[in-house]
Amino acid sequence: MESVNNTFLASQRNDPGFANVWQELKWRGLVHVSTDEAELEKLLAGDPVTYYCGFDPTAPSLHLGNLVQLLTMRRLQLAGHKPLGLVGGSTGLVGDPRPTAERTMNTKETVAEWVDRLKGQVQRFLNFDGDNAARMVNNLDWTAPMSVLDFLREIGKHYRVGTMVKKDIVASRLNSDEGISYAEFSYQILQGMDYLELFRQYGCILQTGGSDQWGNLTSGIELIRKVEGSAVHAIGTPLITNSDGTKFGKSEGNAIWLDPDMCSPYAMYQFWLNTADADVVQRLKVFTFRSREEIEGLERAVAERPHAREAQRTLAYEVTSIVHGTDATDKVIAASSALFGQGELAELDESTLVAATAELPSAVAGPETTGIIELLVQSGLAASNSAARRTVAEGGAYVNNLKITDPDTVVGADQLLHGKYLLMRRGKRTLAMVEVSG
Repeated sequence: MESVNNTFLASQRNDPGFANVWQELKWRGLVHVSTDEAELEKLLAGDPVTYYCGFDPTAPSLHLGNLVQLLTMRRLQLAGHKPLGLVGGSTGLVGDPRPTAERTMNTKETVAEWVDRLKGQVQRFLNFDGDNAARMVNNLDWTAPMSVLDFLREIGKHYRVGTMVKKDIVASRLNSDEGISYAEFSYQILQGMDYLELFRQYGCILQTGGSDQWGNLTSGIELIRKVEGSAVHAIGTPLITNSDGTKFGKSEGNAIWLDPDMCSPYAMYQFWLNTADADVVQRLKVFTFRSREEIEGLERAVAERPHAREAQRTLAYEVTSIVHGTDATDKVIAASSALFGQGELAELDESTLVAATAELPSAVAGPETTGIIELLVQSGLAASNSAARRTVAEGGAYVNNLKITDPDTVVGADQLLHGKYLLMRRGKRTLAMVEVSG
């Protein structure tokens, strides 16, 4: 897959209309909670600071919630600051507490594999060259060599149980039937130790994360204050929700992953294209590098020409290009056009064709059932042979976007896309996919 640290992402810039990156973060709605705002604005407007964000390997891919953090890191780096991308080789072995129930612990081998996968994903969003080059770190490097006694004596002694149980996520779990294990209860100490270690090694003085992680973010702030006597900072980004109250980042009940093998570029593009008018402007602020002037222009387009869906198309193109690259995005757009006769189906590569037709009704046909009447019936586009004949007679039958006018037509092997696929269409927009076996 094309690296996301590509020409498209490299061309993105913070909005020059803002005096500093803090003002831009605020305008984009990326600051839900933080330490002292005046100090943060002063800090981010001054000399480069080192900051970090952590990603735990609780799955083989990052998702759209993580993308908020990755793009926030990118904005800070574009402003001249120095990012540390942390992948949690140790915290991933424990898992941060979920609101409802204990996490299932994955094997050490699985976690190690996922660490490598997530490391590769994070790297694609940051620049590792120049004066403010990014650096990748793994908290297993400083956690694994530490004995339990050293951990309790050097880190655990600075934590008060009364404070720990007041953290929102811990309190909710303590009040549930499930309760909380000591392992997950200790997660906030592990994350606090990460911040301390990065402060000591790299002079890191800012951590970013989701606002639902605020208790874990402040854990490190307090630990550094107690151990080093220094003040450091944190920014909690808002949890993104839809205007209708539904959970953001899901499509048909499935998470939108950044790995193209888990969520194709086509599926991602369609997800953003289907953004509601009420949500699209805020999504443009959070997930693209379009300027305030450009976004305000798209906001006017939503109000004046909502049917054109200009803002949604911009959003879909920008985010899919950031995540998967412009080449993959251009293929997606070509596939969308080709499905309805506005492009060449034969020019689509197989993976793009399969992804573009994944949600269509489908059927498998043998080589002996490739007559147009049988294909229309088997694909579900016609309820019976007689209905199929009427469709052909009325000029509404298409195979691979070619109109079929003879009801006795038999599709030849040379017409199969990639040697096995047929795109069936009835009328202008009713589609089905047939895979010819054998």
